[in-house]
Amino acid sequence: DVQLVESGGGSVEAGGSLRLSCAASGNTYRRICMGWFRQAPGKEREGVAPFDSGGGATYYADSAKGRFTISKDNAKNTLYLQMNSLKPEDTAMYYCAYGPPCVGDPKPQDFNYWGQGTQVTVS
Repeated sequence: DVQLVESGGGSVEAGGSLRLSCAASGNTYRRICMGWFRQAPGKEREGVAPFDSGGGATYYADSAKGRFTISKDNAKNTLYLQMNSLKPEDTAMYYCAYGPPCVGDPKPQDFNYWGQGTQVTVS
C-alpha cells in the first residue's frame, strides 16, 4: 500500500499564496501518476494538476494554468503544489492522489490511493 499525507492548506485572502505538500510512503513505484485534485461542497472532484513521473507531463486544469505550479522532490518522495493569485473559487478540499502511469487526461477513477485532504479557503 501507499500512504499519502497532505499538508499546507489554510485560509488566505484573495490574491494570496499557499503551498501544499503531499508526502508518499509505503510501496511506492518509480513510474507513477501523482497529482492534485480538489472538491468543493456540492461539486464533483476535479483534477487540478496530475503529473506523470515518467515523461514529466502535467495536466493542469484551465483554472490552474499560470497560477499553480506542481513540483516533486524525488529524494523526499514529496509532491508540492504552489498556488499563487488565489481566488475565492479555489476554495475546496484538496486531495493528493497516486496511481499507475497517467493515460490521457487523468480522472479520479484512474488513481488507487488518496490522501485525507487539506482544506483551502480563499476569502
